[in-house]
Amino acid sequence: MNDSQRAFTLETREDGIAVIHIDVPGESMNTLKASFADEVSKVLAQLEQEKDLKGVVVISDKPGSFVAGADISMIDACETAADTESLARQGQAMFDRIEQLKVPVVAAIDGACLGGGLELAMACHYRVCTDSDKTVIGLPEVQLGLLPGSGGTQRLPRLIGIQKALPLILTGKQLRPKQAKKLGIVDDVVPASILLEAAVKQALAGKARVRKAKLSTLEKALEKTSFGRGIIFKKAREQAQAKAKGNYPALDKIIDTIAFGADHGFQEGLAYEAKQFGALAMTPESKQLRNIFFATTAMKKETGAGDTQPAKVHRVGVLGGGLMGGGIAYVTAVKAGIPARIKDIAEQGIVHAMRYSYDLLNKKVKRKHMPRAELEKTMLRLSGTLDYSGFERVDMVIEAVFEDLELKQKMVADIEAVAKPETIFATNTSSLPITQIAAKAERPENVIGLHYFSPVDKMPLAEIITHEKTSDATIATTVALAKRQGKTPIVVKDGAGFYVNRILAPYMNEAARLVLGGEPIDVVDKALVKFGFPVGPMKLMDEVGIDVASKVAPIMANELGDRFRAPDAFGKLLDDGRKGKKNKKGFYDYQGKKPGKEVDSSVYQLLGVQPQAQLTGAEIAQRTVFLMLNEAVYCLAEGIIRSPRDGDIGAIFGIGFPPFRGGPFRYVDSLGCAEVVGQLRAYAKQHGDRYEPAPLLVDMANAGKKFYPED
Repeated sequence: MNDSQRAFTLETREDGIAVIHIDVPGESMNTLKASFADEVSKVLAQLEQEKDLKGVVVISDKPGSFVAGADISMIDACETAADTESLARQGQAMFDRIEQLKVPVVAAIDGACLGGGLELAMACHYRVCTDSDKTVIGLPEVQLGLLPGSGGTQRLPRLIGIQKALPLILTGKQLRPKQAKKLGIVDDVVPASILLEAAVKQALAGKARVRKAKLSTLEKALEKTSFGRGIIFKKAREQAQAKAKGNYPALDKIIDTIAFGADHGFQEGLAYEAKQFGALAMTPESKQLRNIFFATTAMKKETGAGDTQPAKVHRVGVLGGGLMGGGIAYVTAVKAGIPARIKDIAEQGIVHAMRYSYDLLNKKVKRKHMPRAELEKTMLRLSGTLDYSGFERVDMVIEAVFEDLELKQKMVADIEAVAKPETIFATNTSSLPITQIAAKAERPENVIGLHYFSPVDKMPLAEIITHEKTSDATIATTVALAKRQGKTPIVVKDGAGFYVNRILAPYMNEAARLVLGGEPIDVVDKALVKFGFPVGPMKLMDEVGIDVASKVAPIMANELGDRFRAPDAFGKLLDDGRKGKKNKKGFYDYQGKKPGKEVDSSVYQLLGVQPQAQLTGAEIAQRTVFLMLNEAVYCLAEGIIRSPRDGDIGAIFGIGFPPFRGGPFRYVDSLGCAEVVGQLRAYAKQHGDRYEPAPLLVDMANAGKKFYPED
């Protein structure tokens, strides 16, 4: 094997420093693979025999990528827990050899240093990283239902202390360079231009040693005694499960593993870590979380329009300076780095939209995640106008005005009159059909839906909605822009509610029916949070706005029929002025000591309900969620979504469907189509036709098929 085919190569310098270069051939990012074991072993054998060696530097030859982690497909290739445990032991042994070298070893980090990358860096005696925006440091394995398996659960607590390490490993939080230095994970932060020089200097001046955490007196009192550690781990368990509700087995395993290492020593801790890593890799939760990882990775490489390549977008126009317009301008200017020009009918609208970005950026400055000069430079990408001046130069216009068909059609006509013939018109509508918005367009092929979720700066999904005349070039360019804005886009066909809101509506309606039937509001919400949703459906209605839900419900029912008919309760709520969180009056009390935490009991009297819990949490979850599953299958059958994969990603990223369940389609597969059909039919007899199973679901049950046959 020649050097160009190797991922690890060794360079020996005249000053006695050996440099291990990492550069995985043919990949944009470095990831660790089991097949590299022989290469690394040969490099380490050379270093172990070198007599005049003064130090070692480990550096990546890919700018902006140190090591982004281990190759996850290795875990999928393992058939048993023992296979995966063996994989972990192999990684541990490799890093142990690095730590045992008799000369100082320095990790020179530029870019992503995550998972196995950080475990490699922690096996070195020193760590120097760049101040680049691309440099992030963390152990994100928990997000795949795993724990760090190559020494991470043992080395990080020894490096920075148990109390500081626990939240990092339990959340998978990624740190910026200054945060990592403050915690003691890295020793120095330098400009990228002098990274190698700084690392060599550290190697020549340092010693081969394992650094111990610098603990305060209180930290020592807790971490150095079995009793004190017991308090730390008990608290960590309580905090982790307060959110997880017992749905993520990795959390308890992480705490167990750190505790075991603290009690029994480093080597026994490593053996325990490998065993737990193997066990977690075989859990259904980890399998589903890895499926999401593979799905989103595959989607990053797709244009959304086959082989059609996107056009370059150099400037974007945003119509409307409201909350959505402000959020869209932010992700365009800040995340995509594209100048955004905001048009509104009032100066106040433009001021609000600009303020939205300024406030978010200023938070980063205050937290020292961004220098003020960077804020000022970024704000220069935003501009505003009361007319269409400057819109003749934009490549795409994203419209975020009121949900009014005539107004949106007028916006299309205005843009066609002032912009270039090839300018794309993307409408951020949540309920109006794109076909109708494009009905009077001169160039309907340029019109597309681009549905963001609120708040735009946080929610990861974007629905790209096509109508019959949308061109492939428009689709590909819009998908590419959404990705640059930091979104995961799914391409869906035009239709009432598109995909996400369409599967959400029956679920929300059923939750409302349960409440009208006497189930307490908080009992319904807690049942769905226990199932795995971030918030319950009644709380979500308050968040979205009861007035918004009441406008969308009749549109859905008119287009899609009786199974979307909402309960009549909305009228009573709106007559009482209840819009939800926005006006501090909804299902929950926003005026008391715990705003939004407790139910506003006066709502029961308004609805004429005597609350009394009768159903189990599992029954409440099944009654509501099965309607969502059924509707997802209808969407697939009608071509609203292109694949089960897109449906799963849309539900997880759009409405927080429990990731550990894999999305609606993988969840149906896990239960079995026949089981779901049987339960739906039983509910249909008991509660009405809205539960009738989708014909495609019945066909699949009869044929014994799965949505993911490869599983």
